[in-house]
Amino acid sequence: MQIEESTEQALLKDDFNNEILKDYRIAVTSRECSLLGRREVLTGKAKFGIFGDGKELPQLAWARAFKKGDWRSGYYRDQTFMMAIGELSIEQFFAGLYANTDINQEPMSAGRQMGGHFTTHSLNEDGSWKSLKNQKNSSPDISPTAAQMPRLLGLAQASKVFRNSTVIAEDNPFSDQGNEVAWGTIGNASTSEGHFWETFNAAGVLQVPMVISVWDDDYGISVHARHQTTKENISKIQAGFQRDENDPGYELFEVEGWNYPELVATYEKAGAIAREEHVPIMIHVHELTQPQGHSTSGSHERYKDEERLNWEREHDCNKQFRNWIIENGIATDEDLTALEKEIKKEVREGKKAAWDSYLRPMVGKRNEVMPILEAIANASPNKNFIEPIIADLKSQKDLMSKELLEGVRSILRMTLKESNAHLDQAKQWLKDYIEEQHHNYGSKLYSDSKWSVFNIDPVTPTYADDAEMVDARLIMRDNFDALFSKYPEMLIFGEDAGTIGDVNQGLEGMQEKYGELRVSDTGIREATILGQGIGMAMRGLRPIAEIQYLDYLLYCLQLMSDDLATVQYRTAGKQKAPVIIRTRGHRLEGIWHSGSPMGGIINLVRGIHVLVPRNMTQAAGFYNTLMEADEPALVVECLNGYRLKEKMPENLGAFKTPIGKVELMKEGTDLTIVSYGSTLRLVMDAAELLQTVEIDVEVIDAQSLLPFDVSNDIVKSVEKTNRLLVVDEDVPGGASAYILNEIISKQNAWRYLDSKPQCLTAKEHRPAYGTDGDYFSKPSVDDIFDRVYDIMHEARPDKYVKN
Repeated sequence: MQIEESTEQALLKDDFNNEILKDYRIAVTSRECSLLGRREVLTGKAKFGIFGDGKELPQLAWARAFKKGDWRSGYYRDQTFMMAIGELSIEQFFAGLYANTDINQEPMSAGRQMGGHFTTHSLNEDGSWKSLKNQKNSSPDISPTAAQMPRLLGLAQASKVFRNSTVIAEDNPFSDQGNEVAWGTIGNASTSEGHFWETFNAAGVLQVPMVISVWDDDYGISVHARHQTTKENISKIQAGFQRDENDPGYELFEVEGWNYPELVATYEKAGAIAREEHVPIMIHVHELTQPQGHSTSGSHERYKDEERLNWEREHDCNKQFRNWIIENGIATDEDLTALEKEIKKEVREGKKAAWDSYLRPMVGKRNEVMPILEAIANASPNKNFIEPIIADLKSQKDLMSKELLEGVRSILRMTLKESNAHLDQAKQWLKDYIEEQHHNYGSKLYSDSKWSVFNIDPVTPTYADDAEMVDARLIMRDNFDALFSKYPEMLIFGEDAGTIGDVNQGLEGMQEKYGELRVSDTGIREATILGQGIGMAMRGLRPIAEIQYLDYLLYCLQLMSDDLATVQYRTAGKQKAPVIIRTRGHRLEGIWHSGSPMGGIINLVRGIHVLVPRNMTQAAGFYNTLMEADEPALVVECLNGYRLKEKMPENLGAFKTPIGKVELMKEGTDLTIVSYGSTLRLVMDAAELLQTVEIDVEVIDAQSLLPFDVSNDIVKSVEKTNRLLVVDEDVPGGASAYILNEIISKQNAWRYLDSKPQCLTAKEHRPAYGTDGDYFSKPSVDDIFDRVYDIMHEARPDKYVKN
């Protein structure tokens, strides 16, 4: 019996030692990747490097607590963690550094993001969901400081929804009864950002399973913590969030970043509490170092004194881990030295393999085109000028696509006046290669799956013979009711969305009918409202994030632009977040409630559909379409349309407004007017008034700005009328300029114009308050009439006389 116990203890000890050495191997591998990665940047093979050196040990402890189904929303120093969970190899690390466009070689972004930005694949090749609860997940990183925080809130809240829902099937691929934790990471200096504070507060309110790790190395680039944080300590100033027996809140932990056993114990405890109790947690990991400074753009010796540098060398977490292993008899110095030598060799070999894989496609392309270029040179009177270019291309050991294309284009410029089959071959090769590279760098901005909005068939509203004219808000309300019944994974939340059913009563009674989990109020915090939507959408839910007014969208516009709009693009189609953003705007009065900053929005959120319905039936149809699609969208409802009368459709929840299609509102022969949203009603009134002076305008509702008129229907109208006016309540050069460019440049409508195309917009200043303020700030019916009459007067002064 005694022998058996000793054997068992020995086996347990061996297993323990092996686990420790496995962690040490990962820590050393990660550090060697950082060191060699910096050298690759400084020698010019890579453009920029930002690495996780100095943060290895806490990430190993974190990885031990991270389970299948969990999610990471991180910071660009988490490479050790990604290695520890098996989602980042040495070759993949360097493929990211070199920006390899092969998703199989560089699975994080296919070369679209700089190194240090990580993700996992949530989607199958056809765009359908994988079983996310059976894999370890990372949402896709972004560089803007603290912008990963709001999304983290949504990733955590999804677990709360899945745990408490009574309508979502338990055998779904997204969650095991809400037992998943969302783990976030942030640098201590970045906790100065508003996104961190807003997220921190919101998670405390919502009580969601979220663990934030703060990596604290005392600096934010070159700026010391005394300039960043009150009391120079994030734990001290967050102490008021600590939960107690009377009030819910956070569990707060502090731990040294070089203390391996304490780190492991802390992360295991934090993970268990968050997972079981759905409590948010912050782990302040301090006394960390940054051996190579912030990034390859500079050296930390410039701003750290020798005392600090000496302290960092002594407290380097890998060095401390090594000492601990030796002191506890887990391995000897000789053992670890041999292991380190082996790892250095593995990293060098992995780096070389990644570089060779990166160059291989370019070498192949060079081999393809060289015989063609040589044939061109032999047949050209400019042979003496062409041959040095060919020789230079052949001699380059580390040839880039850019350099190869520059050489080919240079040769084609030298032979512009020549003509032969070899030149035709070169031109075709160039065209094909450029198309291939544009695909490599430009695909997946929007969905191309079978759930793309363009694959959703439109369905027109149907009406009973005795259909009632009702306040338009009732159409919105009853359509949402139908959608809630149809989609158990749908939920909606925002300021005043719950108890009172939104400020315009478009959700009246929905919380009472479907519960607070699915229809909920939020605090006044637009960034995290959107973050809730992004995170929950990444986990398979169908959230509608309500921003009360379009003006308030500016609070979350950075997240829309940097995060949501780029999710599919920056993961090369491997993740999606089909959140719908609901808001209302247009024609409201006053500087901060004017509601029409559309030009700024559409030029910052490419990757999100921007829909501008003129009435509530059209808006409801957009929601119906989007719930069948897998893409994010912004729907801007007309703020002054909720009390207007519309006919109640009988196929609520089923009719679908097409996205990217315009609608012909009135046929005409003299001039085409394009508008959208609330302004369209003014255009229709002006069109009726213009008929009294024998001007017959054609009116087109744009309906959606992103995408815009994918069938090129507006140019057909301009071909008929030969004149164009775009009417919009945005500032000059805003959405109207975008629309004009789409029609004139992309649809080539300039070919059919007999008059200068024009835009009629609001003034440059913000709209003033009051009825007169609105009249003198934005286009009115009178303004539209006068502008159209002026255009027609210029064309036919004999018929359209002016005093």
